[in-house]
Amino acid sequence: MNQKLLQIGTSAILASIIGVAGVRVVFSYQLPVMPKNAKQYDNYLLVKTKGKSNIRLAENSEEQTRIQVYEQASRAVVAIATGTGHGSGFIVSQDGLVLTNAHVVQDAPSTVTVVLADGKQVLADIVGFAPKGLDLAALKIRSQKNLPTLRLAASGSVRVGQSVYAIGTPLSVELQNTFTNGVVSRLDPKSGLIQHNAAINPGNSGGPLLNSNGEVIGVNSAIINDTEIKRFIGIALAIPTDLVKPFLVAVERGKSSLVTQRQQPSNVQVRDLPLNSQVVQATLKKGDRVLPNNSYFHLYAFEGKAGQQVTIEMTSSQIDSHLYLLLPVKEKLVAENDDISPTNFNSRLIVTLPENGIYYVLANTFEAGESGSYSLRALAQ
Repeated sequence: MNQKLLQIGTSAILASIIGVAGVRVVFSYQLPVMPKNAKQYDNYLLVKTKGKSNIRLAENSEEQTRIQVYEQASRAVVAIATGTGHGSGFIVSQDGLVLTNAHVVQDAPSTVTVVLADGKQVLADIVGFAPKGLDLAALKIRSQKNLPTLRLAASGSVRVGQSVYAIGTPLSVELQNTFTNGVVSRLDPKSGLIQHNAAINPGNSGGPLLNSNGEVIGVNSAIINDTEIKRFIGIALAIPTDLVKPFLVAVERGKSSLVTQRQQPSNVQVRDLPLNSQVVQATLKKGDRVLPNNSYFHLYAFEGKAGQQVTIEMTSSQIDSHLYLLLPVKEKLVAENDDISPTNFNSRLIVTLPENGIYYVLANTFEAGESGSYSLRALAQ
């Protein structure tokens, strides 16, 4: 048996009356009163009124709970794209504090792309990790307010057998806000982890596990699979709110004793790249992050729009410039350029952006170990 982390290598009571094809379908959380002249057939009622028979769908309280939980909670669940993979998370403050798993952003740049439930992409900065190996991290979305949030359930409120609901982004960002449900299968007496059988997959890491009130009872973190037959066996693990709350309070109050800094090199920074021809000066040198060929690189980010033509130039008299344009949400290389021409070793990209979103520009030395200063500028038309 093997425990696998779930990362990819990145309201009110519903009481609506809906008329469909002359059939009145009633959704309500009050138990229906059986009319004296009604007969029940499975989930349907046959009601006779004034010589006519009307079919009315009987209430399915569990179904309506699922609908309510999803509609209430999904607005606050996000996808997190790191450029090399993705995970899930959820918003806990209106100004954009997001909780996720540490392993989702462990090897990510200091700034990542967050995809909101409506599809909008925004930048978020990693602000801290939980100590002592607890698989939690916090992000802060930039310049946001009045965002939808999720509330944490009371500590110690989870019971074996209770219904649970998971929302996240399994396998691909195209599957954002996938909803599944199950029950609590076990509470681990040593670790405190919640074992459940709601279907989750790689990419669900950091997403919320919810109770029937739409409150967070845990953070989905891992699944158990059978290594011999290489299949998942319906056992998932979530970090309970008992462990989440102290970390969240520490982040909000800035208590460093319960919030550690990045658990990986601090040289993974993402700088803003203005699209107004403003020149950015920097130096690639020993200690910077490297690509597999051991060439140094810096990361820049900008927000682009579909159909927008963007020109990006990297010039240097000391290094052989190399540019990459990435769309982290799709884990996609949009364009790259090494030399402008056989006689010009500077680099230029002229790209019509394929979609709205956050783009990364990777400014790179083409040769391994090559160091030197460069200028970078970008212009959008």
